[in-house]
Amino acid sequence: MNVLPVVLTGGTVGAGVALLVRELLPVQPALESALQRSAPASLPMPEPDLDREEMWGRWLLARLERLPGTRVPATDLALLGQGPGVFMLKKAALAALGLLCPAIATVPWIIAGVGLPFYAPAGVGLVIAVLLFITPDLAVRDQARRAREEFAHALSAYLDLVALKRASDAGPAEALEKAAGVGAGWPFLYLQGALRRARLEKIPPYQALTDLAREYELPVLDDVADIMRGSATDGTAVYKALRARTAALNAELLADQAAEANAASEKMTAPGALLAVLVMLLMAFPAVIRMLTV
Repeated sequence: MNVLPVVLTGGTVGAGVALLVRELLPVQPALESALQRSAPASLPMPEPDLDREEMWGRWLLARLERLPGTRVPATDLALLGQGPGVFMLKKAALAALGLLCPAIATVPWIIAGVGLPFYAPAGVGLVIAVLLFITPDLAVRDQARRAREEFAHALSAYLDLVALKRASDAGPAEALEKAAGVGAGWPFLYLQGALRRARLEKIPPYQALTDLAREYELPVLDDVADIMRGSATDGTAVYKALRARTAALNAELLADQAAEANAASEKMTAPGALLAVLVMLLMAFPAVIRMLTV
């Protein structure tokens, strides 16, 4: 028997599984957008050199943007630091893989002499292609949701630091910048870039935080901007407002984590019940066989 078709089929299926696992794994948001935001607007920013994958993806996106299902989640991709071209190229590659997998999988059947109608692999390939085509959208949405949750956790610590800086009679801009400079994670780098650009462009720091919240859809950051907008009146009142918002944010995060844990526990109920039924069947199987053979 010729093993080449079997090897090709196994390699194609393995490549498809590897691409799916890569799409579903959580990624660390890139910091290029934060670094570009920290540059002064008066200096022209050079257009970054696009790699080959991004160029091909944008070329493909320009020709498929009118088709249904080709909408690019620009905000989520910007938050994760991914380009729309690479995103579109992944969608096209997964769809093409879905079309080819059933056709290649029928090669061993044909070699074995089993005839299959041509429309069977074609129909299965279309279904798999559609499912794989929307997989990157679901993966990016889930990764962006997790990134926003991570930003909310970092913002909770940031609010405490800003409140302490304000309690020590630091100015609004000084409190925001010094608190942001403490952290080294990507949320703090985003905050540092926005506040640095606000200082260079001579705009209020709370305006920079508002722009950052709107750019990446971070509603928790709007509350900080609103609180700091009134910080010029009374530092004590701002301190109390910051601590109250921190407590409320921590309560929201704990509630979300509890709900996620409950959902995960409910998902484990059905597998646990099925396992219990299988164990009971295995225990009762010898007795049933003995009764039937007597």
